[in-house]
Amino acid sequence: MKLQPYRVAPGTAPRLADWATDDAGGLKKDEGQAQTAALLPQLADLQERLYAENKQALLIVLQARDAGGKDGTVKHVFGALNPNGVRVSNFKVPTPEEQAHDFLWRVHAQVPRHGMVGIFNRSHYEDVLVPAVQGHLDEKAIQRRLEHIRAFEALLADHGTRILKFYLHISPEEQRLRLQERLDDPNKHWKFNPSDLEARTQWDDYTRAYETILTTSTEAAPWYVIPADRKWFRNLLISHVVLATLQAMKPTFPALNFDPKSIQIS
Repeated sequence: MKLQPYRVAPGTAPRLADWATDDAGGLKKDEGQAQTAALLPQLADLQERLYAENKQALLIVLQARDAGGKDGTVKHVFGALNPNGVRVSNFKVPTPEEQAHDFLWRVHAQVPRHGMVGIFNRSHYEDVLVPAVQGHLDEKAIQRRLEHIRAFEALLADHGTRILKFYLHISPEEQRLRLQERLDDPNKHWKFNPSDLEARTQWDDYTRAYETILTTSTEAAPWYVIPADRKWFRNLLISHVVLATLQAMKPTFPALNFDPKSIQIS
């Protein structure tokens, strides 16, 4: 599968309208699901090597609108990994303690150590998106935060952390269907927040805000715009990107300081 069309080129001013939300890569659902099922064991194998090697880390950033599929991605893609080597972090409204520090303070504490896969279910980009839409930061302050983020991600990369950033791209109609499903299913009521409807009325404002944060795509920390109306294609595409990245990292099992054949267990 060609991944380059979904990657935001560094130094560009991306427009989300250039990516279809319902792209299926020319595949049918059953074909895509079968391909994903074949990829997940490969991901698990490379993650085990990463964990054993303990010399580098992988950070996954998931950003999306409400009902965009962040939780589903964690479950259906990263659920195949050994949980001992995975840490999922969520970033909600900052606490008073967090507000007393710089906006990246709480984020840096959640960065994966060597050997780990860290998943940010929402991330440091929330501290740009929400203030930008709500008008709490002017354009100059927003650009300053983006520069801080670029420097922060460059620091992580220098320390051996690969970074993949995914924007899960859904349409207004698909979001409407998913929000309605949460209202219709009592088992999903807990996932519904009336404030989601307010953000929905600000669709265009959030589109512009997301396009702004996509400008932080770099070689060390690329953004991918993932068509997410079709959940199965979302899972397949992210699996491909993560697999290609882990393969490029080439994690290996550590060398042994003993000869297994010389040991007998009685």
